[in-house]
Amino acid sequence: MSSAQNLAEKPKYKRVVLKLSGEVLRCSETGDPISWDTLRKICNQVKEIHQLGVQVCIVIGGGNIFRGLSGSTDQGVDRTTGDYMGMLSTVINGLAFMECLEKMGVQTRVQTSIPMNQVAEPFILRRAIRHLEKNRVVIFVAGTGNPYFSTDTTAALRASEIEAEVIMKATKVDGIYDKDPMKFDDAVRYDKLSYIDALQQRLNILDSTAFSLCMDNEVPILVFSLNDSDSIKRAIVGEDVGTLVS
Repeated sequence: MSSAQNLAEKPKYKRVVLKLSGEVLRCSETGDPISWDTLRKICNQVKEIHQLGVQVCIVIGGGNIFRGLSGSTDQGVDRTTGDYMGMLSTVINGLAFMECLEKMGVQTRVQTSIPMNQVAEPFILRRAIRHLEKNRVVIFVAGTGNPYFSTDTTAALRASEIEAEVIMKATKVDGIYDKDPMKFDDAVRYDKLSYIDALQQRLNILDSTAFSLCMDNEVPILVFSLNDSDSIKRAIVGEDVGTLVS
């Protein structure tokens, strides 16, 4: 590989939290909660940035299996019970990621906020950091361990705790727009935004608790599309991908 290629692939970030919606795993054709093909494609991207020396943490939602808020609204499930069901859904997704990554030769550890010793390690901050230093991918599951908090908040909290350089939020669109690009052809994408601008324009980047955590602890948020096969790597090496809020 040429020196120019090596330079181009030098990571911009050393330690990141990758925030994924559980919905990205759903198989659109069959309706199955997990598309193994999609899972492998995402894990391939994680492996690529891991091989660049990036310390990677993953926070995955559980909406492909059960979403607590909608369950309490649509199915009459008690909100607290629904949130715990949603947290357990993230554990299933986290184990799927672990299995896929391990088969690709990437050492992985799953840490849970709800004790379940036969399934995953308990979340212990110093242990999580040690795993990262030993070149292992760490997957945080079961949210914060408390109802009424989203996985957005989990990502913001864990990123603050481990001193991640950025939260990489993968979505269906390629950044943050001034209005819904799915509805308006003249929607304008931002390259960069300040926290204050995002608040003033009421842009729904993360939920309010998560956004406040990021702003208070100065954790940048990079919103980008997961649709491209190499979007995670391109974002890591500092290409013009998505929108950076800082």
